[in-house]
Amino acid sequence: MRRFNIWRVRTIPERTFILILSVLVGGISGLAAVILKNLIHSSITLLNDNFLNQGAYSYLIFPIIGIALTFLFVKYVVRDNISHGVTRVLQSISKRNSLIKKHHTWTSMLSSTITISFGGSVGAEAPVVLTGSAIGSNLARVFKLDYRKITLMVGCGAAGAIAGIFKAPLTGLLFTLEVLMLDLTMASLIPLMISAVTATTVAYFFMGDSMLLTFKLAQSFAIENIGYYIILGVFCGFVSVYFTRATLLIEKKYKKITNKLVRLLVGGSILTLLIFMFPSVWGEGYNYISTILHGEGGTIFHNSFFANVEPGTIWFILLLFAVLIFKVVAMASTTGAGGVGGIFAPTLVVGSFAGYFLVHTLNMFSSVNLPESNFALVGMSGVMSGVMHAPLTAIFLIAEITGGYDLILPLILVATISYITIMIFEPHSIYTKRLAEKGELLTHHKDRNVLVMLDTEKLIETGFIVLKDDETLRDFVRKVPHSKRNIFPVLDDDEKLVGVVLMENVRPIIFNRALYDNTYVNDLMISPPAIVDMNENMDSVMKKFQKTKAWNLPVTENGKYRGFLSKSKIFNEYRDILVHFSDD
Repeated sequence: MRRFNIWRVRTIPERTFILILSVLVGGISGLAAVILKNLIHSSITLLNDNFLNQGAYSYLIFPIIGIALTFLFVKYVVRDNISHGVTRVLQSISKRNSLIKKHHTWTSMLSSTITISFGGSVGAEAPVVLTGSAIGSNLARVFKLDYRKITLMVGCGAAGAIAGIFKAPLTGLLFTLEVLMLDLTMASLIPLMISAVTATTVAYFFMGDSMLLTFKLAQSFAIENIGYYIILGVFCGFVSVYFTRATLLIEKKYKKITNKLVRLLVGGSILTLLIFMFPSVWGEGYNYISTILHGEGGTIFHNSFFANVEPGTIWFILLLFAVLIFKVVAMASTTGAGGVGGIFAPTLVVGSFAGYFLVHTLNMFSSVNLPESNFALVGMSGVMSGVMHAPLTAIFLIAEITGGYDLILPLILVATISYITIMIFEPHSIYTKRLAEKGELLTHHKDRNVLVMLDTEKLIETGFIVLKDDETLRDFVRKVPHSKRNIFPVLDDDEKLVGVVLMENVRPIIFNRALYDNTYVNDLMISPPAIVDMNENMDSVMKKFQKTKAWNLPVTENGKYRGFLSKSKIFNEYRDILVHFSDD
């Protein structure tokens, strides 16, 4: 590879090579998506044929088995955290120079296959996004590309993964731009488009032209129904708030269970109970979406505990609302207990039930006759838009995977209103909220992106003359000639920072020899305007500089002195990264 890279640099123009690499990344990511879908389908078929049909309730134990197998695989084979794939990709971009470990090219796929095949209530999309991003990151590293190009290949891998798994190239492109990418330029847009189209082509080649969901428009869009779509948009926004907050809250509750075996049993038991009550929370749930879209929503409870409940009754509406609520609980219990999967499929399921619930309620309690399948379809766009904070992705995903372009106006309307609604309550998406709580959020604002990339440890300056608090003015004067700075950190016997001495405060007495032996550093030092912790993120550091108006701030780790941060050095590093990052 070393010889090839030398030849490449000399022979192939950089932009041309990036386009070639985007084809390669897209093709491999699309193939990974195909493999994942076939693995899940084959595994479910195998389990259905050999185990699940052996008894009426034999399937109830399988979710626990699936989560247990996933847990063992992660603990003893992977030995790394592979949950929350999209969040992990964002974190790698912001804190790890877009470097993603090699094992992510396959471990997320295999673990999510185990979880979903055994009934885990999650989707396969986030794991394949992590897989595609890892493929892009590691291929870029093989060819010795810089950070900006590695990040672009991470985006190409994500675009290819989404495009491949849904056969939706525009969705793959928009997902990457809305959720992952730092900046939008033509230099990055073209490789992303190439990667998405390549992955979609690969998916069509291996899987034919069948779509994930098919939709036949029973009633065309009527402009007089636009008011009801506005109501649906607001409703989807509130459902999205519930989805986001409930997911994060439930997962935090599971993390508080320190015994992992107990956590697995609790989560698996809750999931099993919910599946027993509402079989529609089993697995990804695309079959139930298809049932609703084909106008057969009245049959979704026929194989459940509530088989005798008929459509058009208050009990049926309450059951629809219950599935809407408990699908989120089932998903969070799956991941909280140790399963691996994403939120794509759950948002689509919850969105379809939200739309179906609302339209069923309106039709039942009013004189209107609204198309139920249309509202279910548009509801999918609304909830996905709100939860992911990605309205364009939601709009075109639903349009592409269902062929529902005839409903593009209500899709846009509902997705936009849902997004506006959730923004009032949740400024961060479910992907970025975890990073925002740690101060590591990667946003679409370039200046903050660069701050996130700055490494506090690398910016620390250590060339300061250190004083002890019991030293005299004479000791201080002896050290002054050896210092190139006008600030002196003062430490105690345990190397902990107790204050600083500023040259400007000592200058009036520095030539008064009468004070040399009876004036101590302890009398001269002052408290620093602020102290930076070694693990503090740069955004917080800059707020301290802004608040104190200081040019230098001391850095400590567990109370012990490490050095100083200089505002001028931070600005210089910031400028260099910004120029490098923006150079196209």
